[in-house]
Amino acid sequence: MGLFDILLGRSKAVPPNLDQLFSLPSAAITLETAAGYRPTGSGSVCFKAAEGGGFSTLRSEVDKLLALDDGKFSSTTDSYGFTWLVRETTPDNVEGLVTDLHGVNTSLVDAGFGPALLCTLVAFTNGTSSLGLVYLYKRGSWYPFAPVGADRRDNATELQIKSLLGSDLRLEQDLSRWFPIYGAPGL
Repeated sequence: MGLFDILLGRSKAVPPNLDQLFSLPSAAITLETAAGYRPTGSGSVCFKAAEGGGFSTLRSEVDKLLALDDGKFSSTTDSYGFTWLVRETTPDNVEGLVTDLHGVNTSLVDAGFGPALLCTLVAFTNGTSSLGLVYLYKRGSWYPFAPVGADRRDNATELQIKSLLGSDLRLEQDLSRWFPIYGAPGL
């Protein structure tokens, strides 16, 4: 970072470390023992493609991934135009879920579509409430998301989960970056 970047308030993006996904199984154990949240077996990768040739190439790459995985993943597009590649496993297979999500992320990055990646989401529940652990690619960090209804979130639970997972995950410290992802698959 140069002097002008500092003076103008610009910062360099943290490069995504996709291997951070592999820290999720230990965080899942912490969530279950300390807060009663168990994995649901649902995880997803979210991306947004640009219009034009880049979009058709990305869509083609995604279709190839979906064809190769023998039906492990499904694809859905939300109301904002983001594509979610959704993986459903058994709730006790967090390691397998993380491995599959990492494979999709790596394939998209290797194909040159890293900038289109938005986040990875892994869903949890305590029996009555949903919780998502969200990995932000452009920040290289995690945050908890606890939706309550269609357009509200449980900030107190999110902060509680943040304090529980501080030693398991690299958590996003800037709370303004904890974007709501209402209606995300699995939540």
